[in-house]
Amino acid sequence: MAPTNAPPSTSFAKLSYPAAGVLLVTMSQPEKLNCTTAADVIELTNVFRWFDDEPTLTVAILTGAGNKAFSTGADLKEWQSKVAANPGAGAGPGDVKGAIPISNRAGKKPVIAAVNGMALGGGCETVVNCDIVIAADTATFGLVEVKRGVAPYAGVLPRLIRTLGLQRASEIALTGWTYTAQQAYKWGLVNKVVPQKEVVKEAVRYATAIAENSPDSIICTRAGLRQGWETASVVEATAITGKQEWAALQRGDNIVEGLKAFKERRQPEWLPSKL
Repeated sequence: MAPTNAPPSTSFAKLSYPAAGVLLVTMSQPEKLNCTTAADVIELTNVFRWFDDEPTLTVAILTGAGNKAFSTGADLKEWQSKVAANPGAGAGPGDVKGAIPISNRAGKKPVIAAVNGMALGGGCETVVNCDIVIAADTATFGLVEVKRGVAPYAGVLPRLIRTLGLQRASEIALTGWTYTAQQAYKWGLVNKVVPQKEVVKEAVRYATAIAENSPDSIICTRAGLRQGWETASVVEATAITGKQEWAALQRGDNIVEGLKAFKERRQPEWLPSKL
């Protein structure tokens, strides 16, 4: 199904649709290890805002072009130029009005990271904030910011603590060491490790399984998961989702269709989500 609304114009991100309800976003500057300039951050912000608003899409996959890198984070040459031109300004490459790096995106629909190579700095921060992570067996992960005189500030530190615990998060963030896909899997940062040539294919398999379900249910369920991750109180997190996404789901068409299809012993025919 073609998107209802035309996607934003892109140059860094290549967009494709490998399965029904699935968006594949490929960061496409392999010669620069898919690092991101300020303009790239704005472009990706617009892409994922469009994705959240596009009713024909349920789940996105984010990957990098080439065999070397998923993303090595911010373009440090651009960052150095900004610091040299205006010392002490404190502006990072993603500090652009209206732009939200994927590493700090809340959003309403799930994103799967298909990590095809190095995920370093902001690239690793992005992975930590994705809902599911499929990694190539050649992939590596690391928060290397401390080795460059900067710090991983775009949302990753509290999220990494919630995912891995304080001690492991501290090791990763304070040493600047890099880790294999197998180690990341062992610690719970990665869902599955596959051969590099299979990483996008496997991510599409996961995405297809998600997209086959009610789009309303996916948004509501993800909201509940995210509230549980971001909100300290289980009761409060549940209440927030109940008042917002759960209440909207109950007013929608897909809950009616899903229950009717179950009663009639047939596959449901989902409608685009209005949540």
